[in-house]
Amino acid sequence: MRTLVVGAGGMLGRQVTAACHERDHEVVALAHAALEITNPAAVDAALSRYRPDAVVNCAAFTDVDGAEDDEAGAMRVNDEGAALLAAAAASVGAKVLYPSSDYVFDGTRSEPYVESDLPSPLSAYGRTKQAGETSVAVANPRHFIVRSSWLFGLGGKNFVETMLRLGSEQPEVLVVSDQIGCPTYTRHLGEACALLVEGEAFGIHHVAGGGECSWYEFAQEIFDQAGVECRVMSATTGMLARKAPRPAHSVLGSERSDAIVLPHWSSGLAAYLAERALEAAA
Repeated sequence: MRTLVVGAGGMLGRQVTAACHERDHEVVALAHAALEITNPAAVDAALSRYRPDAVVNCAAFTDVDGAEDDEAGAMRVNDEGAALLAAAAASVGAKVLYPSSDYVFDGTRSEPYVESDLPSPLSAYGRTKQAGETSVAVANPRHFIVRSSWLFGLGGKNFVETMLRLGSEQPEVLVVSDQIGCPTYTRHLGEACALLVEGEAFGIHHVAGGGECSWYEFAQEIFDQAGVECRVMSATTGMLARKAPRPAHSVLGSERSDAIVLPHWSSGLAAYLAERALEAAA
């Protein structure tokens, strides 16, 4: 099958591209410079030219705090651009996969969120992702909405890289302990996306690293696995005031009988650190 990966230069896009190649897809990978999804003419031209069987939209506005100051800009990419791409995919008979976020939920419940739970985002970023989910579903009935959380991997800013940098610069770090989620390795998520677009299991999927933890526990595990001597100090969300509100408990679960189950988040971390070391040695 021919799979078009848009936003292929980003952290998730590059892993989806690699996973599709590994599954013998004919892959067309377009980075942001090659396709601006908010440009209707460019989107229509790309879909008419490549005529894929499936489109994976990894182009996104991902600056959670920045979206508080530029919700319109985030909406243009995460909602309007996503809708344009989904509609163009439908026009050539292609499926579309739209990665979404645990931040579409408000995090006020203690049990995991499943696919049928109603979104109630706290932040501008969350609102743009919820809007994108709806617009993609309306624009293309052959859609996959893939909610995930706390992504880390090669090729982009992420919490693991931030902790390793801080751990090399200072003896201790302050990390929030009252936000719980599911850290997800982008290689594992990319493999899941490549598998999904081969089938017909349309609708919403929750696909995140197994288990759950706080950012504080995640930081501790990062330093333990990396062998970095750095003390992790516990903080509350209120102590580390951020512009955008975050859900306190955004653990993702699945009610689907065909759910894709990813490895435990700590296994994903170990795999990432090994991949990271290989790239550094290359």
